[in-house]
Amino acid sequence: MNIYVGNLPFAASEDEVRDLFATYGEVTSVAMIKDKLTGKPRGFGFVEMANDGDAAKAISALNGKDFKGRGLVVNEARPREDKPRAGFDRRRSW
Repeated sequence: MNIYVGNLPFAASEDEVRDLFATYGEVTSVAMIKDKLTGKPRGFGFVEMANDGDAAKAISALNGKDFKGRGLVVNEARPREDKPRAGFDRRRSW
């Protein structure tokens, strides 16, 4: 199951997040999202767990839990929505 983890401290590392979730089961991947331009953390990420039951336990236990001074937001990740890109529309006729 893919899990969304929000309100992460900017100083948190992938290893720290992996260790936090590993207490509930096998973590297959951790992705910390960074700003495309600056490369700085954006304060959220995704954790993939091998077992859905373990993932549900982790979500229940960690949602709202204090992690390095910040209350985590933890829930099942939703599929990414296709959003129209802002900018020039070539189809528009002037």
